[in-house]
Amino acid sequence: MTNEYWILILGAGAVTWLPRILPFVFSRNVTFTPRFRQFLDYLPLCILAALLLQSLLTIEEGGLPRLKLQETLACIPTFLIGYYTKDLMKIVITGIITIALIRLIG
Repeated sequence: MTNEYWILILGAGAVTWLPRILPFVFSRNVTFTPRFRQFLDYLPLCILAALLLQSLLTIEEGGLPRLKLQETLACIPTFLIGYYTKDLMKIVITGIITIALIRLIG
């Protein structure tokens, strides 16, 4: 491999790493107000909800959003496991197995 490839790999790594790590480094030295901290506590939930809706809906140009049936059906046992166990590993495994079975059958 030439030096250009190494530069490209290191540059891609830096671009991936910096936006994920720098906010933690800078926020360590900052004292947030209780109200702002409360706002930050809701961010992961909002992000996960947006990702979930994005994966459950398909949007065609000029049309209304449609629900993806297989993914929506896979959410039912996944939500139930999540509600009763509150164990992230069990939730992920349930979702993966459920969508695999639905796609295998359908």
